[in-house]
Amino acid sequence: MGGRKRAMGVVEQIDAGVAELRPDDGRPGRWTLLIDGYPQSALDLSDPRLLDFEYMRRIASVADAMAPAGAPLSVLHLGGGALTIPRYVAATRPGSSQRVVELDAALTAFVRRELPLPRGADIRVRAADARAAVESLAPGRFDLVVADVYRGARVPAHLASLEFLTAAARLLRPGGLYVANLADGSGLAFARGQAATLRRVYGEIVLLAEPGVLRGRRFGNVVLVASAEPGRIPQASLARAAAADPFPARLVSGDDLTKLIGGARVVTDATATSSPAPPAGLF
Repeated sequence: MGGRKRAMGVVEQIDAGVAELRPDDGRPGRWTLLIDGYPQSALDLSDPRLLDFEYMRRIASVADAMAPAGAPLSVLHLGGGALTIPRYVAATRPGSSQRVVELDAALTAFVRRELPLPRGADIRVRAADARAAVESLAPGRFDLVVADVYRGARVPAHLASLEFLTAAARLLRPGGLYVANLADGSGLAFARGQAATLRRVYGEIVLLAEPGVLRGRRFGNVVLVASAEPGRIPQASLARAAAADPFPARLVSGDDLTKLIGGARVVTDATATSSPAPPAGLF
């Protein structure tokens, strides 16, 4: 049974609240997914390579640069949303094998019904908690793991600990990359803690964020990229893509990242907290 139609889109009750798919009248085929009023994903069905959200362009730049153009990848997506990044990878790297873990089965059913996946794309969605799925999967299976899980506009605490990040690292093949999309505000306490924790697990990490977010002037997205092998992250390509973006970002690595992390401590299951809630009225 279809969702409730509104003049502005389609609304449906899902497991986690209320989902809305809102069309863009100026661009046929373009949709934004909101959950309880918070924008979660944006998708252009006519061309999945077009990404409206800047954090998605940061993630896509990692997928673009980590292997020769068009080469298929094995990707695990933690968090499904509108399945925007899986569609992007399917469009840019045909033949990729992609697995998605999304806790909200009703959300997945809603998205797949209203915004069908492209034919022939190897994208399989599993309804499960991201940590439980990570801990159950076979090691060395994926080239890329993308963590983009939110509950009520916050990253859940159990996905922010050393124990979780260690389990996720086990899933990567040699040379594989881990990418996490976070949201943080003044002081970047959450992002700094995540960077410190990733450094305990991986040999190399970088951070991508807009200058205003880095300076604590506004709440926004922070993307972290990690590799077990130093030198494996395509830093030059990521920095160029970030600088050329409509909302330019900086890549922070090495000593600059050490300075940014400062005295932030490694986060464990015993100390983990959810990411901060966005300020009232941000959206």
